[in-house]
Amino acid sequence: MPALPPDSQAPPAAFLPGLDELLAGAHVVSLPMRVKFRGILQREALLLRGPLGWGEFCPFPEYGDAEASRWLAAAVEAGWSGFPAPLRQSIPVNATVPAVPAGRVPEVLARFGRVDAVKVKVAEPGQDLADDTARVAAVREALPGAAIRVDANGGWDVPGAVTALTRLAAVGLEYAEQPVPDIAGLAEVRHRLRAAGVPVLVAADESVRKEDDPLKVARAGAADLIVVKVAPLGGVRRALDIVAQAGLPAVVSSALDTSVGIRAGLALAAALPELPYACGLGTVSLLAADVTPDSLVPDDGAIRLRDVNPAPELLAEYAAPPERRDWWLDRLRRVHAALAAAAAP
Repeated sequence: MPALPPDSQAPPAAFLPGLDELLAGAHVVSLPMRVKFRGILQREALLLRGPLGWGEFCPFPEYGDAEASRWLAAAVEAGWSGFPAPLRQSIPVNATVPAVPAGRVPEVLARFGRVDAVKVKVAEPGQDLADDTARVAAVREALPGAAIRVDANGGWDVPGAVTALTRLAAVGLEYAEQPVPDIAGLAEVRHRLRAAGVPVLVAADESVRKEDDPLKVARAGAADLIVVKVAPLGGVRRALDIVAQAGLPAVVSSALDTSVGIRAGLALAAALPELPYACGLGTVSLLAADVTPDSLVPDDGAIRLRDVNPAPELLAEYAAPPERRDWWLDRLRRVHAALAAAAAP
């Protein structure tokens, strides 16, 4: 199983617009969130208008320029290359429950409408297994027939992950996403769960999108399935290539995007030959505002494929403060230079 070539992280030079063209169509927004997620209550994003549509550049502030370059490649693909032809027009999605107290679970779930699958955040810093158990149990009580998956974002060590997943398995888990930080740990957790007869599949997220070689996890036999996100992997086409080479079932998820970013996630889910799991693309429901009045949110457990056109009045209403706009435009300049250098012959 050959690794993707290092330069596949950058778009071909022919598809990288000049910096002035990107800046001319750039809008920086700051959207309030309904609940804290990843420790933030405001989601900032830089939107780019291209000839074929809108792209979203929103790597989290702590990400370095090299990692952020893949997010810009994805935004350029959306606006300047467009998406592959879809194989389906409706994408099943899961609800997402942040690390809220168990008593708030019904309130969070109510925003998603009908739900067939739920992703529950666990292993939150400052919380313990009792908090996780109560939250997952509250989801199961509210939705007796739903598929439940948990996401630890690498927050446990191997013994802690095995202990936690053994306990949480009592409510019935579809899979556990990134229970530990590293690939060797994922393989060990998977081995120990199997040896103990605990029926929880292991999914890799960060071990795919943050690795220099996203196929390492598949070669190591460290996961039963992979979670793929368009922006961190450098675009829809690169994500499709990774899934094909990995040879594992894939779940398409988002990175807390506006509807512009969710549109790219839907394009990936629509183009996959197989889509065995509900996708984590319903996260616009966690935002208290969006850049379009026709948000890409679930309806009857799915999102229909459609294009997104941000509304000028919403771009103006939620425009980031001048100092944050300058911060994002400076970041765009740096990351564009990195991509141009990588794409040069």
